[in-house]
Amino acid sequence: MTRSVEVIALLLVDTFAAAISCLIYLQIHFSGFDLLRPETLLGFESPGGDPIYPLHGAVFLAIFWVVIFVFFGMYRERHASSRFDELVSLTKVVTIGVLILVFGIFTAILEAGASVAILGIYWGAVLGLMALGRVGVRSVQKALILRGRGTHRALVVGWSDQVKRLHKDVARYPAAGLQVVGAVRLGQRDAPQAGEGTNGNIHAIERLPDLIDELAVRDVLIALSSEDEHELLEVCRLCDGKNVTLKLVPDFYSVVGGMARTEHIYGLPLIEVFGVPMPFWEQSTKRLLDILSSLVVLLVGLPLWLGLALAVRLTSRGPAIYHQKRVGRAGRHFTMYKFRTMRENAEASTGPVWAKKDDPRYTALGRWLRKMRLDEVPQLWNVLRGDMSLIGPRPERPYFVEKFVSTVPLYNRRHRVRPGITGWAQVMWHYDRSLEDVMQKLKYDLFYIENMSLRMDFKILFRTIRTVFTGGGQ
Repeated sequence: MTRSVEVIALLLVDTFAAAISCLIYLQIHFSGFDLLRPETLLGFESPGGDPIYPLHGAVFLAIFWVVIFVFFGMYRERHASSRFDELVSLTKVVTIGVLILVFGIFTAILEAGASVAILGIYWGAVLGLMALGRVGVRSVQKALILRGRGTHRALVVGWSDQVKRLHKDVARYPAAGLQVVGAVRLGQRDAPQAGEGTNGNIHAIERLPDLIDELAVRDVLIALSSEDEHELLEVCRLCDGKNVTLKLVPDFYSVVGGMARTEHIYGLPLIEVFGVPMPFWEQSTKRLLDILSSLVVLLVGLPLWLGLALAVRLTSRGPAIYHQKRVGRAGRHFTMYKFRTMRENAEASTGPVWAKKDDPRYTALGRWLRKMRLDEVPQLWNVLRGDMSLIGPRPERPYFVEKFVSTVPLYNRRHRVRPGITGWAQVMWHYDRSLEDVMQKLKYDLFYIENMSLRMDFKILFRTIRTVFTGGGQ
């Protein structure tokens, strides 16, 4: 089952379950009416004289539940995951959704005479029908995986004996949905013979990034011992920036500490490396706040932004808005926008260089804009587009990223989240002036990524606002 088919199937069963649950609720509440009759389904008058439109209610609640499920990540990929775990998550989300309805539209219904018991029946109908539909979809998905369809292509990385053992473990659990398509050998220790448990697809560690792309790999399974810390870091460095999930054998947990979380896939114990710690509902809230905040600031301050753009245009040669290629999430390039603060073609003779304090390339107005952080306002358009977030690691230019990736360990780790207009490194450190500054800011960026939360985002935002009002920018 492809990812698109999975999402469509879940949307259909959830929409159907939500609509039927609404009709069940109305049928019990207004027991004297037959909702199976078309004329009643389109609308009828309640005993109190109020018009009731069952079909409209069913459509509204179907949309409501889809939005709630999107917000809480119920449509994210759950490849070969436990159906029981999904039912637990479903119970939590349905309970929250019903509470929202109770304190929203159902309050008036309760005042009109509906009992709490009927609302309990509605909760049970929503949960039961949605659970039934989702278990059906997951059962079909599991059956297809057992037949070799919809599996994730995986590479095994490690020494000879460990690679062979992990390959056998994967083969022993077909429901895990993993298909080993090759192996990467680390160094020469106990070098395996071609074809030993991996169909002859044995490769050197340097080939790892290319193999991920060539073989369309989704998971990298790391079979290392507790003495192989250097090798683990090398694998992590080579895989950073790739759209793959890294999983370790459990006995290596002590090495990676807080960077990992343990999971069992139908009996196959693995540890996921570099998972994003922010819960999905917080990720959804973060994105919603990004959109709302950007819209409010851009629309409310539109006269001011137009005035600043005109001032930039009149006080120096060149366009008011400066655009530049930057590297975003998953290594994708995007165009970032700012109010121009430097003279036109400032890097024509030097090539890409870092900005510095009292940089002679700044215009008089540009120096003030940077100090007040107002040059960043056009990036709110990037936030609306989804290229950036309000809070996150600052995006860097491709020229510098190529240099840093080869010299700074785990630099690509920054690209696992959306870059931000401001971030922990920006409020804790100054602009980059040297490679040492890059290393220091990377520490702050990695700390932020490993501890992402809405609480931390608000802390960074308040510090940034304080910097703006005190003129502490550079």
